[in-house]
Amino acid sequence: MTEVQQRYTPTRAADTATPSADRPRPARRRSRRRLGLGGLVTLLPLLLVFGYFGWWPIGQSVVLSVQQTNLVDPPAWVGVDNFRYLFTDPLLWTTLRNTAWFVVLALLFGFPVPVVLALFGSELQRLGGVFRVLVYLPVLVPPVVALLLWKWFYDPDFGLFNQVLGVAGLDPRPWLQSTATAMPSLVLATTWAHAGSTVLIYLAALAGVPSELYEAAEIDGASIWRRLWHVTMPHLRGVLLIMLLLQIIGTFQIFTEPFILTDGGPEDSTVTVLLLIYRYAFLNGDYGTAAALSVLLAVVLATLSAVYLRLTRKWSTT
Repeated sequence: MTEVQQRYTPTRAADTATPSADRPRPARRRSRRRLGLGGLVTLLPLLLVFGYFGWWPIGQSVVLSVQQTNLVDPPAWVGVDNFRYLFTDPLLWTTLRNTAWFVVLALLFGFPVPVVLALFGSELQRLGGVFRVLVYLPVLVPPVVALLLWKWFYDPDFGLFNQVLGVAGLDPRPWLQSTATAMPSLVLATTWAHAGSTVLIYLAALAGVPSELYEAAEIDGASIWRRLWHVTMPHLRGVLLIMLLLQIIGTFQIFTEPFILTDGGPEDSTVTVLLLIYRYAFLNGDYGTAAALSVLLAVVLATLSAVYLRLTRKWSTT
């Protein structure tokens, strides 16, 4: 073959194909199966641990909810009798009203506070680190210690709050002894104890807002409130929606604060769902009814979460 023929003779595709193109598709599928199987084997211990400590207790609670047992003698099958007893107990409806009232107060006061603190902290330049430490400091205090400190704050005779009122010339208040102020007092202590973690999450989200957007808004003459509404809040929308759902779930499961500060009083005005479960199980020895109420709470929270995620799906992505 002459040089001219060699120059214009087309090269066969098989001669120029890369080694990866020659690889048959079944071999690729086998390779992907191996990778998937390897990942499954790697995750298997984690899945077993999570299943044993997460899903197994849930299954046991469902079984226990249709039994009558004291966890010592053999259990007796009672079917839906535990649920029937629940709905005939007048304290259940009082508990539901108390829990709903706590959720409303926590959302009205406890949800905006971390947002405002995060917005304030994001504007600090030199003292930003100190602000983060001070905000997160209550989270580092053990919950029981913090609540005992708040119990002293609320003491009607020697508490810090009444001492401050006395200096101001005002009468002392029965913070935890009055049905009107007991629940707001719990909300205040709960917000103080748990706001630090939420503030740090919001600060991390605010750090991801491009500074060019603020500069463009300033050039357009937007006020600080317009910059907050049109630049900051749209970037926080997804985080706000998730944190709102987590706070709703957390407030429905409030237990430590009413247990330590009021023990459900006065006049059962601060008995919550988890505190009622505790009373059923450990004071009355009725573990079946306690499990039944736990199952109902789980169903309500799962349904509420599904509906919430369904309604906010469009808002969180736009």
